[in-house]
Amino acid sequence: MINKRYFYLYLLFGIVALALIVINLIMFYPVVKTSSLIIEALMAALFFYLAYKTYHEKKDKELM
Repeated sequence: MINKRYFYLYLLFGIVALALIVINLIMFYPVVKTSSLIIEALMAALFFYLAYKTYHEKKDKELM
């Protein structure tokens, strides 16, 4: 399992990746490269997933 201290780091990188998507959309509006947007969206999704996995705790006692 990933160490919990990286939660804020992954969250910050996810927010930065989303900000890069918005900046690219604003700066290159008429001709937007979809390949770069897809790569940045995948990076943001990956970092948010990692942040979720570090924050999420399994509580098996609640299920039993």
